[in-house]
Amino acid sequence: MPEPSDDDHEHGAHDHGAHGRVPTRGERWEDFKKSPFLPATVLVFILAAAAGLFAGSYTYTMANPTPHRIPTAVVGAANAEHGGAFLVGMEKALNASLEVHPYDSVAAAVEGVDQQKVFAIFDVRQGDRVGLEVSGASGASVAQVLAETAPKVGAGLGVPVTVTDVKPLQKGDPRGLAIFYVSLAAVIIGFVGAIQLSVHARALNPLERIAYTVAYALLGAFVIAAVVDWWLGALDLPFAQSWAILALTMFTSGMVFTMFNTLFGRWAMLPTWGLMVLLGNPSSGGAVSWPLLPSVLGRIGQWLPPGASVNAQHTAVYFGGNQHVFPFLVLTAWALLSCAIFWIWRHRHPGGRATEPAHAGEAAA
Repeated sequence: MPEPSDDDHEHGAHDHGAHGRVPTRGERWEDFKKSPFLPATVLVFILAAAAGLFAGSYTYTMANPTPHRIPTAVVGAANAEHGGAFLVGMEKALNASLEVHPYDSVAAAVEGVDQQKVFAIFDVRQGDRVGLEVSGASGASVAQVLAETAPKVGAGLGVPVTVTDVKPLQKGDPRGLAIFYVSLAAVIIGFVGAIQLSVHARALNPLERIAYTVAYALLGAFVIAAVVDWWLGALDLPFAQSWAILALTMFTSGMVFTMFNTLFGRWAMLPTWGLMVLLGNPSSGGAVSWPLLPSVLGRIGQWLPPGASVNAQHTAVYFGGNQHVFPFLVLTAWALLSCAIFWIWRHRHPGGRATEPAHAGEAAA
C-alpha cells in the first residue's frame, strides 16, 4: 500500500481544518434560511397568534353583545306621555339609541319588519299599556334583549307591557344559529377546497382550476342544503335559492384563496383566514345581529363574503318575498375580483403545467 505523499497530508489537513472550523453567525443564518426549519418556526408563531386572534375576535363580538342602534317601529302617538316616557326608558335601560320609524298601523309596521327595515314594533296607541312585537327571525339576540328589557321598563313606569313574536324562528332553529353555521360551512369548505386543489391537483391550468372550483361549490352546496333541510330538518329552506347562495359563497371563498395564493404563494392562508374567518364571520351578523355588534364591525360585515352570504340566506329563509340584491352583488364582486386577479397574474400561481411541444412527426405532418 503506497505511503501518503506530502501533498496528501497537506490536502487532508486543509479539509480537516475546513470541516472543523466553527461556522460564523452569518453562515448559520444562511443555512437556517435554506432549511425547512425557518418556515416551520415562523408557522409556530403564526399559529399561536392566529389562535389568540380567532378566540379574541369571536369573544369580542359574541361574549357580551351590546345594542348600539336598533331600528324600531312605533305605532300611535309616540309623543304621548306614556309612549314617549317608555321609549326614553328603553333607551336608558339598553344604553342604546332606538332609531324610531313611525307607522300608522301595526299591519304597516309588520310590513316594515318583513322588509327588514325595523327589528321590533312598539304599539303605544292605548294609554293603559304598551304592546311590544319582536321579530325573532330578524335577530334572536335583539328580540331577546328587547323582550327582557321592556317589561322591566314598563314596571318602573306603571305601564304593563305585552310581548309577542310576529316573526318567530323555525322550530328546528330556536336560537337562530343554523343559518350562521350553514354559511360558515360554505365559507370554510370553499377555501379549504381551493387549498386541496393546490396540493393534490397542482397541475390544473387556470381555466381547469376555476371549473373544478365551480364543480365542488355546486356539489358541496347541494349536500349542505340537503343535510340541513332533508336529513336533519333543522331549516325549511327555499331549496333552489339556498343552494344557489351556498354555491356562490363556496365559489367566492375558493377563489379568494386562489387570488391570495397567486399574490402571496405559500402564505396565502394568512390573508384568507384573516379576511374570511377572523374578520368576516364574527361581523356577519349570523351569530349576533348587527345592532348588537360594535358599529364598525356591523358596517364592515355587510361588504365581506360571509356577511353577504348570511344576509342573503337569512332573507331567503325568513323574508323570501323581500330578497335584496345587495348581498348577491357583494358575493359576485368578490368572485369576479378574485377571478380577475388570478387570471391576470396566473403565471405567478404555484400550479399549472407546461405546454408540451408537438411531436416531431406531428409537426412534419
